[in-house]
Amino acid sequence: MTASPIEILASALFALSVLHTFSVKRFAHWAHRFPKGSVQENMLHFMAETEVVFGLWAAALFAGITVLKGSVHEAVHYIESLNYTEPKFVLVVMVVAATRPVVRLAEALISMIARLLPFKENMAFYLSALSFGSLLGSFITEPAAMTLLAILLKRRYFDRGITPRLAYATLGLLFVNVSIGGTLTHFAAPPVLMVAVKWNWDMTFMFTTFGWKAAASCMASTALVGWVFRREIAAVEVHHQEPQPIPMWLTVLHVVFLGSIVFFAHHPDVFFGVFMLFLGLVTATREFQDGLKLREGLLVGFFLAGLVTLGSLQSWWLKPLISGLDGATLYFGATGLTAITDNAALTYLGSLVESITHDLKYALVAGAVTGGGLTVIANAPNPAGAGILQTSRAFQGEGISPLGLFLGALPPTLVAVVFFWLLR
Repeated sequence: MTASPIEILASALFALSVLHTFSVKRFAHWAHRFPKGSVQENMLHFMAETEVVFGLWAAALFAGITVLKGSVHEAVHYIESLNYTEPKFVLVVMVVAATRPVVRLAEALISMIARLLPFKENMAFYLSALSFGSLLGSFITEPAAMTLLAILLKRRYFDRGITPRLAYATLGLLFVNVSIGGTLTHFAAPPVLMVAVKWNWDMTFMFTTFGWKAAASCMASTALVGWVFRREIAAVEVHHQEPQPIPMWLTVLHVVFLGSIVFFAHHPDVFFGVFMLFLGLVTATREFQDGLKLREGLLVGFFLAGLVTLGSLQSWWLKPLISGLDGATLYFGATGLTAITDNAALTYLGSLVESITHDLKYALVAGAVTGGGLTVIANAPNPAGAGILQTSRAFQGEGISPLGLFLGALPPTLVAVVFFWLLR
């Protein structure tokens, strides 16, 4: 494995980014040692924002390339050589999916399924949202599904005084189920998108090879967590308030805009144009809207852009590592590697290996989606969910603990291992 000085620098900065991600709570504690409103406190709170981590270290890489190459133009050339379509798309789809008409529609659909389940309201909605709701990622894309579910779960559970233990179990379950729930189709999950065209994987192949396992795993994991925390979920206080009615035509228009953005997901110039038109609609109908989640969307987009910037220079060690593994080792290796690098980057690097067999292709993608809930950086939609949920009452203003997330995601990850590997 020979690497250029820039690749070595990028790998070192990537490692520091991962360490920084696992240390954000420490920065938040340090911030409290300084006077409120001081420069030190504000800077440390900024460093404690999970979403800014990779962007900050990507900026350090930009400066490093400038120094090593002796020219800022080389750094600019590197940035312009990368594909930032996914960060742009996540920003746009997150803002659109978080609007009141779309969230209200998603809640109505999940509630309709919940009414068919033989449980009380709290438990039925919990099971419906985290099992059937997670599978929406296969159709409206994983970032949109993550945004919708995070908003609904925050309002119904995370802001209702649930214990941190249930909060982390639910967060881990959400991240894992969204990661695997996008595999019913070939166009919605980023790690599948990276290989579907090259390997000729269509919707029929995805559903028969991955999709049914994903659906079964989501339902089994949700049932397991729901049973363990059944008393606490049942005790969550329910608030019923008569919501302001939203005109049907406005909901339909929001769905049309969301569908158009998803349809043009690989054409940023087009979907940004659709987004501009959408902002005009929101401005004209502000009485039926909540505040747009532009800040959250921008932070998540910044996070993913930093991940692309740093992750694109990791192929010098990832590619030979992937190509030298057998099926079982590759599956569990991909599951573990996904925890420290985006799973879409992992499958993309695997697609560059020309001699990879069908069994190894399956092992790589199955492992990548299985491990997609273990950390915030494992799957592209995770920062969107973390950005919405980390300010909830359940986390007491201290943000999300990486260790707590890992432990919460471990049981549903093991369930996914059973379905994706042991029952393959």
